[in-house]
Amino acid sequence: MTFLPDMESGRDSFFGKLRRIEWGLVFVMAMISVVGTILLFGAAGASWEPWAGDHIIRFCVVTCLMLVVATIDVRIWYHLAYPAYIGVFILLIAVELFGKVALGAQRWLEVGPIRLQPSEFMKIALILALARYYQDAESDRMWTIRAHFIPLMMLAAPAALITLQPDLGTAIMVAGVGATMVILAGLSWWYVIAAGTSVATFALVAFFFFMAEFQKNRILTFLDPSRDPLGTGYHITQSKIAIGSGGLFGVGYMQGTQSQLDFLPERHTDFVFAMLLEEFGMVGGLFVLALYLAAMAFGIYISIGCRHTFGKFLAAGVTMLLFIYVGINAGMIMGLMPVVGEPLPFLSYGGSVMLSLMFGLGLVQNAKVFRDKTLGSGFKSSKRVR
Repeated sequence: MTFLPDMESGRDSFFGKLRRIEWGLVFVMAMISVVGTILLFGAAGASWEPWAGDHIIRFCVVTCLMLVVATIDVRIWYHLAYPAYIGVFILLIAVELFGKVALGAQRWLEVGPIRLQPSEFMKIALILALARYYQDAESDRMWTIRAHFIPLMMLAAPAALITLQPDLGTAIMVAGVGATMVILAGLSWWYVIAAGTSVATFALVAFFFFMAEFQKNRILTFLDPSRDPLGTGYHITQSKIAIGSGGLFGVGYMQGTQSQLDFLPERHTDFVFAMLLEEFGMVGGLFVLALYLAAMAFGIYISIGCRHTFGKFLAAGVTMLLFIYVGINAGMIMGLMPVVGEPLPFLSYGGSVMLSLMFGLGLVQNAKVFRDKTLGSGFKSSKRVR
């Protein structure tokens, strides 16, 4: 049996921490990023500009960030969990008061040359805060709704603010990740079924009385893309054509008519997976999905192997976040879900999602590096899960 170094003694070196990192997860994410770079290179007409070069540089930078996050003492992240949540929540309020309006939505804060989208950071901040809450929780009645009242409010408040921006896709992700963590903490499935029924009823009411017109159009287009094939249904129609033309093995790299002739919109961001399916077919798509599943398997493995609740919930929450990203994007480009504008992490072009999710994967790695750390030392109400 291999014993880990004594982390309580403070003598664990930086290189010792690096040895305990799950390098298989790093390799899988690098493979996905390489595939993304290849696709972006082809989407730009065999050019590193404007997407492919930036994409690979960003991945290298955020990988370094992930390693830093992974090696910081887990107790520091424990201490920062609530302040991070409160800080990002204040930023969400600031978006409502002073936010920058672009493309019909008020989602950004601008401070000089810096432009922030706080909703992206809330996904990770919520995971941190809920992980700390359940680390401290000592109730023996975790199946009851009362034991989860505070976590439910912690996820409902930011989800409501993000919905007002409006950014329904991100609100669904925040609520979905938070709800998953609440369920994993032991909430009875009867409450889950009742909540699901209530959400479905509220969604129906919201469609008729509260949703913006463009949000209604997305849902109606999802149900019947042919109702406006050159307008609101254009994206999904072209995506389906691209997927269908790819068949089993694809039409060949940079040979796709939908992507190369600019019929496929947002081929470098939200619909990059449709471009992959056109050029490399179902085989290429299954290969990429297998890489994502491998990354999720590493996350589940790390969550199960961690001996404290904080790390277990960090790994489980970020893994669920990755699953939701992949599920929403894959369902969206196939017409199985409404188009909500969520990219495919590490495959699509874009810095904010890559930054926030790689930070989250750094927390997953942190749970692996410090899986035997006793959080009870110096904490009033922490416990160690055996």
